[in-house]
Amino acid sequence: MKSFLTALQFLTRIHLTEQRVWTDEDFGRAVVYFPLVGLLIGVILACINGAFGLFFSPLFTAVLTVAVWFFITGGLHADGYIDTADGLFSGRGRERMLEIMKDSRVGANGVIAFFFLAALKIVSLAELLQPWPLLIAVPAAARFAALVSIFKFPYAHSEGLGRAYAAHGPSRVLVKGCVAALVPSVLVGIFYVPVLVGAVMITVLADSYITARLGGVTGDTYGAVIEFTEMLLLVGAVFAAKLMTVYINGG
Repeated sequence: MKSFLTALQFLTRIHLTEQRVWTDEDFGRAVVYFPLVGLLIGVILACINGAFGLFFSPLFTAVLTVAVWFFITGGLHADGYIDTADGLFSGRGRERMLEIMKDSRVGANGVIAFFFLAALKIVSLAELLQPWPLLIAVPAAARFAALVSIFKFPYAHSEGLGRAYAAHGPSRVLVKGCVAALVPSVLVGIFYVPVLVGAVMITVLADSYITARLGGVTGDTYGAVIEFTEMLLLVGAVFAAKLMTVYINGG
């Protein structure tokens, strides 16, 4: 239970304990619960989206839902997304890119990247007639895929959060994480499986690109890839829904 609460407090603004200091061991043990934290985020978003939808238009409901999404996560992943965009698209060498990512100042690349991230999430949710299954599935799937980032790709720095995760994570962490990641299928059904597979594929491709540019992944890129994966899953769902509509109408 402590490890789940650690993961919850680290990944969200939901603080059920007063723990302020974590050891590397605490972080390592907590990673297996990342998908369950994602599930909790998704259930909250689905409920909020449904409530907003009773009073507001689909677009305004989507705007409010995405705003709550960023609020719940405390902007943690979005901050990593912005920093990663500033670094990767700076046109500099590896060391300079890593320095830019550590800089607390936000550059033009980060602003532009975040704008399109938020816009695509909002528009995608507004386009979906029944977004609640995706709102449950996507955060959980993206946070399981984050375990692939942590345990299957090299860390770009000699020390840092990624080192702590990898050194102190439980044995067979991906297997245990996958079991946790399958829990959302109870709520949304078999439809969740392609979402989970898609999340892993997007994450592997994104991390492969990042590793080629930076020599590995970082704490910032963990968050960036989670956000990127969530966004592409939503866009992909809209695309799939449109194809299905065309197929049905054509048939």
